[in-house]
Amino acid sequence: MKNKIIKKLKTMMLVDKIFDDFPNGQIFAKGEIEDNPLGVNMSNSDKMLKWIAKKGYADDWCIYVHWSESGFDFVESNGDKVISKDNIQRLIPCTENVFKKYRY
Repeated sequence: MKNKIIKKLKTMMLVDKIFDDFPNGQIFAKGEIEDNPLGVNMSNSDKMLKWIAKKGYADDWCIYVHWSESGFDFVESNGDKVISKDNIQRLIPCTENVFKKYRY
C-alpha cells in the first residue's frame, strides 16, 4: 500500500483527505533528486540527494534530505530538514492547508 501512495503523490496534489489517512510516524513519500536550482537546491553541489517525507504525531509533517550514498533510514534519522517553500512544494505538491501543517 505504501508504494501506491508514493506513486500517486508524484502525479497529484496532497490534500487533507489523503494526508489525514496517513498513519502518524509513517514515511509517505521518498525519492532522489539533484542538488541544484532545477532540483532541490540545498547546497548547489549537483550531487544526488535522497529525501523522505514523513508524517509526525501532532498533525504535522516534514521532509528530510541527505546525500544519495546514504540509505533512506539514515536520511530519516540524520537528514537535513527542507525549509524552502519552493523546495517543499517541488517535492510534495500540496494544498495551502496541508502546507500549513509543515513542521519547520
